[in-house]
Amino acid sequence: MAGGLGTRMKSATPKHLHPLLGRRMVDWVITAAGDAGIDRVVVVTSPETASSFDGLEVAVQQQAVGTGDAVRAARSALDGTAADVVVLNGDVPGLDPHVLRDLVDTHRREAAAGTVLSFEPDDVRSYGRVVRDGNGSVARIVEAADASPDELAVREVNSGIYVFRSERLWPLLDRLEPRNAQGELYLTDTVAMLVADGERVAVHAAPVAWEVEGINTRVELAFVAGKLRDRINERHMLAGVTIVDPHSTWIEADVEIAPDVTVHPFTVIRGTVRIASGAEIGPFAYVRPTTTVGERAKIGTFVEVKNSAIGAGTKVPHLSYIGDAEIGENTNIGASNVTANFDHRPGQPKKRTKIGSNVRTAVDNTFVAPVEIGDDAWIAAGTVVTDDVPAGSLAGFAPRQVTKEGYVHRHRDE
Repeated sequence: MAGGLGTRMKSATPKHLHPLLGRRMVDWVITAAGDAGIDRVVVVTSPETASSFDGLEVAVQQQAVGTGDAVRAARSALDGTAADVVVLNGDVPGLDPHVLRDLVDTHRREAAAGTVLSFEPDDVRSYGRVVRDGNGSVARIVEAADASPDELAVREVNSGIYVFRSERLWPLLDRLEPRNAQGELYLTDTVAMLVADGERVAVHAAPVAWEVEGINTRVELAFVAGKLRDRINERHMLAGVTIVDPHSTWIEADVEIAPDVTVHPFTVIRGTVRIASGAEIGPFAYVRPTTTVGERAKIGTFVEVKNSAIGAGTKVPHLSYIGDAEIGENTNIGASNVTANFDHRPGQPKKRTKIGSNVRTAVDNTFVAPVEIGDDAWIAAGTVVTDDVPAGSLAGFAPRQVTKEGYVHRHRDE
């Protein structure tokens, strides 16, 4: 379900589309569903965001009148299937695929008509309470706005994630009525209906609360971002990557890093970046999408790399911007080098810079793309390179210093 606007985010961007470590919030949920083995996903959206899900099956909820209506919007896509229906919220980016698999296993093991994923948060806030009968079985789920004081004291709450037998789900949705303080159709009411019909309702408790908590504010978004950062960094470290300070290192979800790479503190690595074994990413480095870093290469301190290929053994040690470039093997890029790739003329694409293997650039070089530097070439300090440099050549030689003695003193009062 991804049809809500998320007004508490105080943003023109719908809540489910907010970016989070390289993916939109809802994309984390879609990925978790796929990783859990769910082979068909229908995204329920508002009319305004229906075009935001290319390549996915979409059902439109015309008006936001509750979770029950949101699931009902997917009926035309799913009605007639004999498979169980898993209902997910699009604002739970921390969802672990293992939890989803365990939820489905519990549902099937207990031969339930419906199964609720519950959890116990430190702060129960406005979550719906899971109310059990005297035998410990689920009796109903009560939304906080409609709960009695005794019900509000319940610590076990509803995550809003369920599994239903499909043949029981659709008739239940037709029976929903807006009998609540919000005047909405609550999917939670289907639990009490199943119990009243004599059907079994099971509960599976999630072991980690933050993984199933929905995000409603930017404070909560930042908290979960930190948790996902830790999860991503742990995965890389367990796979053989050295991350010197995981808490100051932000690596997006789709970055690929080979073993024996070292990532120094205060580094950001974003998008479809590929880093080969033995490479070193320096402190305060910013590695942007569609970049590959070859074996034993170095991206140094205060270096930004974007949409570029850095060859094996090549070093970009410090204070440089490398964008839309291809650099060969065993090249050394001097301090404060810039690939000037932006064409100010309207409609012109960015140009590419090609620097060969075994090239030595110097301090303060600017490469005005499109330009190509051949293998084994050297570039003199302070050079703005506007023309191709043949292999094995030495290019540059900016005008030498001119000193005008006393100039400042003579013109100070003018």
